[in-house]
Amino acid sequence: MPLFERTTRRLVPTAEGVEFTRIAREVLASFDAGLRHFTGFLAGTRGHVRVATLPSLAAILLPPVIARYRRELPDVELSIEDCLSDEVLTRVRSGAVDLAVTVAGEPPGDLEVRPLAADECCCVFPPGHPFADAETLTWQDISGEPFIAFSPGSSIRPLVDHALAGAGVVPGRTIEARNIAAVAGLAAAGLGVSAIPGLVLPLVAFAGLRHRPLDGPRAERTIALVRDPSRPRPPAVAAFTEALLRARDRGDGLPDHARWLTRRGSGPAPRAARPASGSGRRNRPASA
Repeated sequence: MPLFERTTRRLVPTAEGVEFTRIAREVLASFDAGLRHFTGFLAGTRGHVRVATLPSLAAILLPPVIARYRRELPDVELSIEDCLSDEVLTRVRSGAVDLAVTVAGEPPGDLEVRPLAADECCCVFPPGHPFADAETLTWQDISGEPFIAFSPGSSIRPLVDHALAGAGVVPGRTIEARNIAAVAGLAAAGLGVSAIPGLVLPLVAFAGLRHRPLDGPRAERTIALVRDPSRPRPPAVAAFTEALLRARDRGDGLPDHARWLTRRGSGPAPRAARPASGSGRRNRPASA
């Protein structure tokens, strides 16, 4: 196919030559862009990071970390997939995500788990409830109280069930709900009290609920970074991991009743200041 037409005075491209030149320039530009992207990928400044996490962590724990990461690496794409706890590890094992930030239960032998933070359970209740006059609450105080429980599949349900069983407590009539907002709305309507971890408390603020930490026993969940060590870790994913660990080591702000863990995952959890009203653990009213 002739690409040029030669005359005695000049050399000009044919129509086929013009079209071939256009295509060649696009191919070269795409090739150069691909090499620049791959160079950035190797350096960790480009790529795609996929994270599976719980809804409360996606809303409260991760956003400040992601904001700092995005300022440092603006060309990296991020996908945050919020799902229930039993789905999170499945997505890590299948390779659908690069890593997960979730509640650490029994250590999965095939996955790498790095503790990040912890939060403690608090009792939430509407204003005007007798609990509002208490300076402290225990799980025994919930005995016989109408209760709003998270449905099975939630990361909160096993924590609360274990604490209730450990305290030998049986709540009163129970309503189950899957959604955090639904639990808050039901509690705000006076249908029962509930138990919610510290990182979830900001998500129920819209309902105007009051809260107190629960002792006897103290119930705390551990938040961890989880990944499959058998899978390769692209540089952008490694950088996101380091961003989470730096946030932990800096002690970036977390809500009341939540704390970053030390490198060893130990140390006492600071407790939020409690209201000055009341003079110790309340006496349960005869009607409760």
